[in-house]
Amino acid sequence: MQTNPVTPEDLARSVIAVPPMARDENLIFCRSENEKIIRHIEAGGTSTLLYGGNANFYHIALSEYEDILGQLAEIAGADTLAVPAAGPAYGTMMDQAEILRQTEYPTVMVLPQQGLTTSDGVVTGLRKFAEKVEKPIVLYIKYGDFIDVAGAKQLVDDGLVSWIKYAIVREDPSDDPYLAELVEEVDPKIIVSGIGEQPVIDHLVGFGVNGFTAGCVCVRPDLSEELREAVQNGNLDRAREIQGTFRPLEDLRNGINPVRVLHEAVELADIAKTGPHLPLLSGLTDAERAEVKAAAVALLEA
Repeated sequence: MQTNPVTPEDLARSVIAVPPMARDENLIFCRSENEKIIRHIEAGGTSTLLYGGNANFYHIALSEYEDILGQLAEIAGADTLAVPAAGPAYGTMMDQAEILRQTEYPTVMVLPQQGLTTSDGVVTGLRKFAEKVEKPIVLYIKYGDFIDVAGAKQLVDDGLVSWIKYAIVREDPSDDPYLAELVEEVDPKIIVSGIGEQPVIDHLVGFGVNGFTAGCVCVRPDLSEELREAVQNGNLDRAREIQGTFRPLEDLRNGINPVRVLHEAVELADIAKTGPHLPLLSGLTDAERAEVKAAAVALLEA
């Protein structure tokens, strides 16, 4: 596992895969199946793994947290950057900070809490977490009222942020006043698009951010990497063609649920057995599963 501080070059050199977490029938972390997922992603040329919402770190037990972090660090390849998540509740993240401080992970993403927050309160909480964990953090901006641009800039200016995952969904990703203000106030080289393959052209070309996270890269990493390179090299016609290949599975993720669909797509494509969802989530219906399998297999074979 890569343990050096994360640089803008790291963010640009690889798609940031956001994989699901495989668990056995007793909901225990399954090392062998998670290793299959990681090897599949790495074999496709992707060298950055971000364990957040798709891995359901929102509902992870504190009692298993240290063990899972240790196993993921052991499984990741020597040149792979792995980033775990903490939170979203303040008390949870502060207890997790005690564990994270003892690890070699170079950064950790704080999951965004929706509701019962104010921007000033989030700034204070993330500051206390970063100071306790003694690592710069990944700021995950998913909701417009979670933290304002001034608050994000304050954390960045104080050296508490490694990079920013920006994931506020817009009907038109090219029309985004928040992101436009953010890239004016914060160096866009530490900002990545956080909503998968579809808004990549708008975010990387239109707003100048420095990379992107994706879930469907876990099914077809080589193609997602080709998309990254096409956008970076200005080959936008090829980039749009690749986006079209990813769109059927992405449309199902958006129409059903991004986390639940990706979790089962990885298994239905025979990449690894992801097992049951960790509650408070549940599985797909038989009809949904058939649609997801068809889209996942088509993407894998495209």
